[in-house]
Amino acid sequence: MKDMTNLDAFEVGYDIPAKPGMDEADIQTPCLVLDLDALERNIKKMGDYAKDHGMRHRTHGKMHKSVDVQKLQEELGGACGVCCQKVSEAEVFARGGIKDILVSNQVRDAAKIDRLARLPKLGARAICCVDDIDNVADLSAAARTHGTQIECLVEIDCGAGRCGVSSTRDVVEIAKAIDAAEGLKFAGVQAYQGAMQHLDDYNERKAKIDVAVAMVRDAVDTLKTEGLECDIVGGGGTGSYYFESNSGVYNELQCGSYAFMDADYGRILDKDGKRIDAGEWENALFILTTVMSHSKADKAIVDAGLKTQSVDSGLPFIYGRDDVEYLKCSDEHGVVADPGGALKVNDKLRLVPGHCDPTCNVHDWYVGVRGGKVETLWPVSARGKAY
Repeated sequence: MKDMTNLDAFEVGYDIPAKPGMDEADIQTPCLVLDLDALERNIKKMGDYAKDHGMRHRTHGKMHKSVDVQKLQEELGGACGVCCQKVSEAEVFARGGIKDILVSNQVRDAAKIDRLARLPKLGARAICCVDDIDNVADLSAAARTHGTQIECLVEIDCGAGRCGVSSTRDVVEIAKAIDAAEGLKFAGVQAYQGAMQHLDDYNERKAKIDVAVAMVRDAVDTLKTEGLECDIVGGGGTGSYYFESNSGVYNELQCGSYAFMDADYGRILDKDGKRIDAGEWENALFILTTVMSHSKADKAIVDAGLKTQSVDSGLPFIYGRDDVEYLKCSDEHGVVADPGGALKVNDKLRLVPGHCDPTCNVHDWYVGVRGGKVETLWPVSARGKAY
């Protein structure tokens, strides 16, 4: 395997889409481009917000799957650690030097539990979520086998309708079992309301999170009466972090998409009715694509199709232009309406993807650009880590 830190060993167009020092116009497409100035502003802004509100920020690694981006979030934004959704993602971040890792998901398969229990041997704090008391014994056995410690959060289903328990009684029962189990440590609660993150209306999001906050407060208060303190009360995303941070009960945010922004998140509205990609956050992630055909007078065909992006949350939009529109895509092609004939073959366009997380997962590299020049390349370190 080639050393990714030595870009001289790579050849543009075969192994990598660009090299530092190149003009943006010469980047091979389709590929992911990061506007480093916008990315750094987003990261610093969220870091300052969290600090000003007395919150920790555990950034969501499933969004970018990049050790380099995570390190930037820790260095520039003061992130306390990373959230992963899979043990395989967590292993990549641990090997990359990230020291505080939460698998914000349930780990039930025996082999995955065994790998989770070995994470501390890579120098990382290992935390996972639990929503079934039967999971406790398996986690404990693995931790004992490896002489390590797994910290556990009891997950509360506060409206997403996925994993998690829905009653304080269940939270307390599982927390007590964790606290009593050898090799485990009760670390708090996980309460991420994912279902409301993409509701466009600010007041609709607030109504949903008010229900979640009441559930979490009751659980935390009851745990305290049982002598169980929560080091972590985690949750909060790009569409709701201001609610959790002002709740008086959450102490750790888990925002991810704020750093890159995508078309779907950009559509949601802040308290003043403005799109958040116009007020709160900047678009920093783009799919750079090239016009490959213009045989139809009113349409341009670009090289970014379905295999370059996820369209589960809608099509991308073309950044910085209102004279052309991305209409549809097939495997290898994107169709762009160009009624005025503004585009020509080999022109490049920046697309803002509909959903950044799964889009990033199909690429090998981020090309970091500043002032029209390639400054850096970062591997998508945990690409494809889905197990």
